[in-house]
Formats: sequence, C-alpha cells, structure tokens
Amino acid sequence: DLNMSQEMMQAAVLEELEMLVVKEVPKPVVGDTDILIAVKACSICGSDIRMFHHGNNRLTPPAIMGHESAGQVVEVGSQVTRFKVGDRVSMGGDVPCGRCDELRCVSINNCKINPAMGYQYPGSFAEYVLVPELVWSTGPVAIVPDHVSYEEAALAEPLACIINGLEMCKIEFGDTLAIIGTGPLGCMLMEVGRLMGCTKVIAINRSRPRLEMAKEFGADVLICSGEEDMEEAVMKATNGLGADVILTACSAPEAQLQTLKIARNRARINLFGGLPKGHSELTIDTNILHYKELYLFGSHGASPKHHQMAVDLIASGTIDMKRYISHRFPLSQAPEAFQAAEDRDGRRVVIKPSDND
Repeated sequence: DLNMSQEMMQAAVLEELEMLVVKEVPKPVVGDTDILIAVKACSICGSDIRMFHHGNNRLTPPAIMGHESAGQVVEVGSQVTRFKVGDRVSMGGDVPCGRCDELRCVSINNCKINPAMGYQYPGSFAEYVLVPELVWSTGPVAIVPDHVSYEEAALAEPLACIINGLEMCKIEFGDTLAIIGTGPLGCMLMEVGRLMGCTKVIAINRSRPRLEMAKEFGADVLICSGEEDMEEAVMKATNGLGADVILTACSAPEAQLQTLKIARNRARINLFGGLPKGHSELTIDTNILHYKELYLFGSHGASPKHHQMAVDLIASGTIDMKRYISHRFPLSQAPEAFQAAEDRDGRRVVIKPSDND
C-alpha cells in the first residue's frame, strides 16, 4: 500500500459493488520517483460503469476508479526529471509493465501483468492522483499545450482507444464503415474513420434520439435497428454488398452477432465494445466467416503512442473534443455523474474535482 500522510483529500470511492461514496481519504505522499497531479477533469468510461456494477479482477474495493483524466503537476519527487511543477498533463489507463523485452511485446496494452490507472493504481476520481515512475516513464502521460482545456485533454484516452481500434481495421480509402452504437465512442469512431479514408459512414442504433446525434459526426446513413431490419437497410445502402469495416460500439451481444450478416466479403469486424460478465459467450455461424472470408477480432485500450497521437489530434484542432462532452459535475456529485453516464441521454460525462481550467 502507498505510504499516506494524514493530509486529506476528497475522492469518490467504490466501497463495494454499486456503492460509490464521496469521502475524505489520505492524500498520497510523493516519493522520490513519483509525481502528484491535481486532477482537473476525469471522464466516466463505460468500463467504469461496468466495474461499478460487476467489479473487475484488477480492482479490489474500496478503490478509486477513473482513467480518462487530465490535471496539473503540483509536486515531483527528487529523482523526476521529465516533469516539473506546473506542467499540464493528460493521462490514460493502460501502462506497459516495463519488465519484458519490448521487441517481444506485440501489443503493450495487452500486457500480461496489465497494470492500469484506476485499476491497480488509484485513479482520478479524486482531488489528487499519484503517478508512480512506471506510469510516467513508460505509460500514457502526455504534456498538454495551454490552448487545450483539461476536459478536452481528459478525452485523449478514449480517442486513443479509437485510434487503436481503427488501426487494427486496416482501413483503405473508399471503404464503407458501419458503426453499431452511436454513443460518444461510436461517434468518435465515425469521425476518425472518415479522417482515415472511409467515404461512406453508416450509423446504426436501437433508439432514435441517440441515432440523430450521429448526424453531427458525419454519418451518411442512419439506421434505427429498433424500427427497421438492420441487414436489409445496410444492404440497401451498400448496393447489396455490405460494409467493408464494422465496429460494435455497444455492449449488446446481438449486435456482435449481426455484424456477420451486414459484412461485405473480406470485411474487417472489430468487436470494439466489451460485453458484461456472464453475457459474452455467443454462438456464431462460422460458415458465414468461412464463405465471406471475414476478419473477426477485438480491440481494447491503447498504447502510450496512441495516447500521444490523440493529444496531438486534439491540440491541432483536427478533432473538436468539446463536442463530445454533454455533462459536467463536481466531484461531490460523482454518484449523480455516474447515473447521468448510465442514463445514456448525453455524450461524455466529466467529473471536475477542481473547477479552474
């Protein structure tokens, strides 16, 4: 356990499943190789909501979640040279363990040890977060330019996951992209997919209000799967061929099964959205895979390289992250923030432990 002083701070603590409590906890003590960040913004991820309900084998309550964050360095250990007090930083979740031969490590966000902020390390639903040497030296901690707000910088983490997921899809210019699920990440997938060369973007969602949101993010075709036959509608929109690239940006088992039916021959299908525990074993028709010669895979998380790319995309103005934020809550209202994120009536929900941006 971290050596804690008696100085206290506010944090949203997952005391047990489905019990999030805002309370005083000891403020972390900074060791020689640590940095301390005053958290300015931390957005709520779908995986935070899943952990709130179902837990995770990398997180033991009582625990502080939160891995999509940004803040300001307020203290550095005596041996830290890369960061200084006053630096504005964006932080992600997945941290390479740093123990194995990097040349043999094919995908560092799939590290066997898989340490992560907001999981094994206390996260950013707190006034302060301690960043140990392993995290700042090899992990996703990037300097943020002054013109980028902290709440935009916090969303570099989900954007990095988007970049990783779409990179794996091997997008080619002229591809037709279909996204099932038009929440904030679904819309991000559409926007970045378009940047990468997709010329037709199909947005699919069960409910119409969220589907309408996809228009703002570049969808050419809107399909409400709650009101019409998804397969029929996709085939109509693609001259009977199907989509070249399909990603599921939702946690619905039936959506994963439907990807095979709307896929063009040799399509790339990324099961991007994870499924809840106990609902992830599906029976698929492997003959469809066989005869259509489909590529079926998944992606999760991102590498520190993707995180830096995300910060650069935001800083350059290529992607306007402000459009993805719908709700802001102070740390004292963290339970209400979680409820807002779960209600799915908006976009990204951001908790702001400190109001000055």
